[in-house]
Amino acid sequence: MFSKAIVRTPGKSLINGLTDSKHLGSPNYSRALMQHQSYIEALQLCGLEVTVLDPCEDYPDSTFVEDVALITPSCAFITRPGAESRRGEVEKIIDVLKSQFGNIEVIEAPGTIEAGDIMMVGSHYYIGLSDRTNIHGAKQLIGLLQKHGYTGSTIELKEVLHLKTGLSYLENNFLAICGEFTSDPAFEGFDQIEIPESESYAANCIWVNDNVIIPSGYPLAKNNLSRAGYNILEVDVSEFKKLDGGLSCLSLRY
Repeated sequence: MFSKAIVRTPGKSLINGLTDSKHLGSPNYSRALMQHQSYIEALQLCGLEVTVLDPCEDYPDSTFVEDVALITPSCAFITRPGAESRRGEVEKIIDVLKSQFGNIEVIEAPGTIEAGDIMMVGSHYYIGLSDRTNIHGAKQLIGLLQKHGYTGSTIELKEVLHLKTGLSYLENNFLAICGEFTSDPAFEGFDQIEIPESESYAANCIWVNDNVIIPSGYPLAKNNLSRAGYNILEVDVSEFKKLDGGLSCLSLRY
């Protein structure tokens, strides 16, 4: 169960964030702020105390706080983003985490890793090898995880930006899954809730204290998740989709 979350209010520079989805248009900043507030309210509805960090205009993608840190039950890990323009975000989150966690571990060069590529399943961590996360970063993280009593393994990505673009662990052995991962032997032991390719964006959903928060506008995904017994909360994050960001990217939950 989670009790807290950290989010960062989008800055006006959000419109200059990294994206491979320019066909969706530029984000509307005012709408993004409203959507971000709705996201915070959904986390609060699930019982979380939410710390809201100030905007960071120097880093357009900094509202996606998940990528720069991984929080485990015994330690916080500071990542080293694969996108060079995002590496300065690390300095903006490290003091926040030091104030709350006694143990801090740091990924160092030549390793790169973004926590959008890390999926926690109990005490095991799946790490996607992507354009943003390299083998050096993954091996460093696995070594550090082992130091704290956890395990890790790597998954080669072929199509998606981050591992959790197409996968979400929803506790109790359930996995929301889409696309290239449906036939991956690494996930055949899970109870798979398949997300249709036509609604692949909804594969990035988050379990929060027996609720599942999903992006609004994906009725097939909502139906499949509801049939698995979850209470579903929908949040419109369409402005963040324009920056290749999803629900998990917008918070650190612990």
